[in-house]
Amino acid sequence: MSPSRITVLGECVADAFTEPAHAPDELALRVLPGGGPANTAVALARLGTPARFLARLSGDVFGRLFRGHLEASGVDLSNAVAAAEPSTLAVAELDANGQAAFSFHAQNTADWQWTPEELARVDLSGTACVHTGSLALVREPGGAVVERFLETAAAQATVSIDPNVRPLLVDPEVYRARLARWCGLTDILRLSSDDLDLLLPGISPELACDTWHAAGVRLVVITLGADGALASLDGERVRVPAVATRVVDTVGAGDSFTAGLLHHLGTLGLLGGRLDGVGPDDVAEACRFGTRVAALTCSVAGPNPPWRERLAQLEPAAGA
Repeated sequence: MSPSRITVLGECVADAFTEPAHAPDELALRVLPGGGPANTAVALARLGTPARFLARLSGDVFGRLFRGHLEASGVDLSNAVAAAEPSTLAVAELDANGQAAFSFHAQNTADWQWTPEELARVDLSGTACVHTGSLALVREPGGAVVERFLETAAAQATVSIDPNVRPLLVDPEVYRARLARWCGLTDILRLSSDDLDLLLPGISPELACDTWHAAGVRLVVITLGADGALASLDGERVRVPAVATRVVDTVGAGDSFTAGLLHHLGTLGLLGGRLDGVGPDDVAEACRFGTRVAALTCSVAGPNPPWRERLAQLEPAAGA
């Protein structure tokens, strides 16, 4: 079965990585197209899912980089807005384990300026799932507009949210204050263990899942880095191991996992409603697929998710 179309809404971010410079008083940067929702849209398209990206793309040098990258990956940009504002920039420093620490340059940039009129033009017929999250849901003035769009989308499509908490830009309390409302809109909540620590500090993943189920989410998936992932479907738990790989960096790994999860569910024909046909075995298979996509993303520099053909290079371990 061919996967149904998934519409992704959110930001593009220019990820600038420090590199050795020619002189001690110089700083060299290598800029790659990134941003959580953009990474997910790219990964979906490369896996073979028809992916449409709702973005506000600047006309500056970074915006042109984003557009070229998205189009080359097969992402549908027919509803992208040509924005007058500048692009968002993030400067990343990697530690010895490939984990990135970011500093953001995001004041009054294009990504957060959504208007009701821009999203009112979007036709959701033929869309099985709407995925969003990250800063698009919390940065104003666009955050409230995106929430209203999700309310409309939930009437006809599966809704997926990845909070992707960025405490340097937005106080985690803002996410906490809105999370219950998001849970009432979403069918799938995917977040990292770092997100969990910021949103519900000191709470176990299992208790967090039950908290969010009670608020309305049917499927909660928490990625745990080298410890794999925990998924909970209406309280039924599934654990899957991580796929061993040589880690270059972890940038975009969670976004790629989400894409793998949604792609697999879409291929099975399980997106498009309230997950009524989804069982724990389906969730486990989708999470295993997501871990493979994430592992391949970690094996290369930057947020560069794999094309479908590369997945054959990383077959799942027996019994995984």
